[in-house]
Amino acid sequence: MPKVVRTLILDDSAFARKVIREILSSHPLVEVVGAARDGEEGLEMAATLNPDIIICDLHMPNVDGVAFVRKQMEMRPVPILILSSASEDAAEVIDALNAGALDVIRKPSALATDDLRNVRDELIAHIKMAVNAPVENLARTLTSKPEPSSAPHASKFQVVVIGISTGGPQALRHLIPRLPRDFPVPVAIVLHMPVGYTAIYAEKLNELCPLEVKEAQDGDLLQAGRVLIAPAGRHLNFRRTAAGNVVAHLTMQPLEKIHRPSADVLFKSVAEIFRQGVLAVVMTGMGDDGKEGSAWVKAQGGTVITEAEKSCVIYGMPRSVDEAGLSDASITLDDMAQAITSRT
Repeated sequence: MPKVVRTLILDDSAFARKVIREILSSHPLVEVVGAARDGEEGLEMAATLNPDIIICDLHMPNVDGVAFVRKQMEMRPVPILILSSASEDAAEVIDALNAGALDVIRKPSALATDDLRNVRDELIAHIKMAVNAPVENLARTLTSKPEPSSAPHASKFQVVVIGISTGGPQALRHLIPRLPRDFPVPVAIVLHMPVGYTAIYAEKLNELCPLEVKEAQDGDLLQAGRVLIAPAGRHLNFRRTAAGNVVAHLTMQPLEKIHRPSADVLFKSVAEIFRQGVLAVVMTGMGDDGKEGSAWVKAQGGTVITEAEKSCVIYGMPRSVDEAGLSDASITLDDMAQAITSRT
């Protein structure tokens, strides 16, 4: 029989606590064991109730959401989902993710009952996914130590592309700063995040990195020394100009993709331009985004590597590529920077 997930809610709004409790309790495999009005009460309840997962608001009195995540992950690591009301919370959301929160879900700003109930399916899906997540992979001490620079050489690849989802903000913060300043090829990334968060995430990651990290904009040049992160809500493609440069092109198409941006769209785009010159990396995340794109990369003679299950928060996207026989190597997060650097 499937396990019932013991869930703790933290929100300073009594109305939000009531509605979230109602919509979660309507699922037979979710048990709400408590609801706290701030992080201070949440820490006490978490210590007593030992929940399997915590749903946490950001703006609370006494101990806010970010401070709660930091303290809870120090005391007893547990999957924490951030329920954030608006993109104005972007900096705090990124801080919470960096502190070890698993993922972020957008809370309707109007806080109408129907609007909150509309996030029920997303909350339930995340709870089911999160309950088995290895939280030690979120609570790890992150390093920004870059890999040592290497002597200049002719790179086998012309671009590195990365597809990543749940656990991705933490994993990229571990990986990208370790790429050396003289990394010889450009990097483009699809990271599944709600709209409004990728720009501030890129800014914060840029502060840690020897390479330039930025949210991609239309017309951005794909060049060595630069890491482009696809903006949430739009697919990242590339096209070659008449002058021979390769530049970013953002689009809503294809609309049928579950994720926008999609790693499949990015991978296919670069495979058509660079053919065997593509190194594609599929990392932690729920679902199978990246599998179709990896097939495109392999068909053009490119190389695909995946994150090993051992270090993934969610071994979904890499598993789909591995099981399809498309991965050339399975690499842990700790070894990923070296694996990428040595191949380029």
